[in-house]
Amino acid sequence: MASRASSETPDARVPARIPSLNGLGTSWYERGTGYWLRRVRLAVLMVAVLAFLCFAAIELYEGFRTVLPSSVRPVWDWAQVAGAVAALPWGWVVQRRQHRRQLLDPPEPDEFRGRKRAEVRRSGALAYGGRGLLVLAAPVLPALAGFAVGWSAGMLTVREYPSEVGARRWLEAHPTGT
Repeated sequence: MASRASSETPDARVPARIPSLNGLGTSWYERGTGYWLRRVRLAVLMVAVLAFLCFAAIELYEGFRTVLPSSVRPVWDWAQVAGAVAALPWGWVVQRRQHRRQLLDPPEPDEFRGRKRAEVRRSGALAYGGRGLLVLAAPVLPALAGFAVGWSAGMLTVREYPSEVGARRWLEAHPTGT
C-alpha cells in the first residue's frame, strides 16, 4: 500500500491545475475519448441548430416569395440559390481566416471566459433587437443561412481551438498552475 506522502505527490508530467475550458472542461489536455465525445456532441448540436436555422430561413423566404409577382419568382429563386452556393464557401473562408488570426494570439483561459461572457451578452441583445431585422432580411435569408453553414463547418473542423492553444501556452508559462 502506498504511503500517504506518495499519494499526495503529483505526477511530474501532469500540471497541478489544468484550466477548464468552456465546452471542453479539462479533457482538452490529454485529448482522449472524453475530449472527442465533447467535440462530437458540439458538432451534433450545431448541426441541429443549423438545420433549424435553414428551415426557418426557407420558411421566412417562402413568406416573402409569395408577395413577388409570379414571373419574378423563378429569377429570384435562382438568384437565392446562387447566393447560397457562393455564401457557403465564403463563410468557410471567413471562419478559417478568423481562426488563423486567433491562433497567432490565442486567449489565456481567463481571457477566453471573459470573451465568451461578452459574446453571450451581445448575442442576447441581438436576439431581441434582431427580430425586426429578420423581416428585412427575408429576401436574402437562404444566402445568410448558407454563410452560417459554411462558417460553422469551418469552426467545427479545426484540429485545435484557439482556447486550447492559449491554455497550453498558459500552462507552459505557469507549470505549477498558479
